[in-house]
Amino acid sequence: MKKRIYLLSLCLCLYAPSTWALRCGSSLVNAGDYKVEVLQKCGEPVFADSRIELRYTKVFGTGMEFGQYVPVMIDEWVYDFGRNRFVQLFRFENGRLVDIQSLGYSR
Repeated sequence: MKKRIYLLSLCLCLYAPSTWALRCGSSLVNAGDYKVEVLQKCGEPVFADSRIELRYTKVFGTGMEFGQYVPVMIDEWVYDFGRNRFVQLFRFENGRLVDIQSLGYSR
């Protein structure tokens, strides 16, 4: 039983997003937060980019399966929190935070 729990925990860690939460001042930004919440907690990013990606998804109907392309709004924001902290890349999909990546120290 312990071995199964260990293996499950290991698998979850390997497939987890790079960061689940990040501290902005006294607030905590979590995956799933809306863009407006991140703006309130962290302020304006130093860089922002937006684009639309088309993603292929399977749709199941009455005994039939077919695919279609669905537009997904992607926003990427970069925050530089100063010399002693990593620069962070926030990725939003359809207005919700899905990933936070550390980009290293600013120069």
